Amino acid sequence: MDKSNKAQVLKKCDLFRNLNDEQISIVEEMCTSEVFEPGTIICKQDKKGEKVYVVEDGLVGIILEVGPLSQRQVQSASKYDVFGWSSLIEPFRYTATVKAIKKTTALAFSGKKLHDLYLTKPEIGCLISQGLNSVVARRLHEAYTQLLGVTRA
Repeated sequence: MDKSNKAQVLKKCDLFRNLNDEQISIVEEMCTSEVFEPGTIICKQDKKGEKVYVVEDGLVGIILEVGPLSQRQVQSASKYDVFGWSSLIEPFRYTATVKAIKKTTALAFSGKKLHDLYLTKPEIGCLISQGLNSVVARRLHEAYTQLLGVTRA
């Protein structure tokens, strides 16, 4: 993927939406493009969170593992969505397993390098933090809405 396409994907992602063009340019230098075939486990619940991903194209399932043999897909992420964001928040452990449902291309960031922006480039770090708050709030709202649907039955 060329730089201009990366920038367009990042601008449409809630995590980076507040960044200006110059800041997007700095952030896009930090990512690589990765491709995942259907069925690939990308992140594993409770494992150390090392990467943050932005979906360029495709679909992943966000799965809660509630027991050794019990898994439930609770959400999904598609174009411009972010997943693996828990690698930016202490204790830096993935809160869910993420599995490719369709062939998925994603921009991958080192969670540590993005987190380091909070200190090295505080303005960018603050804007990413605001975007992260938005992502977490939306996911929490979606989870509450889903839970209401289950409990009303």
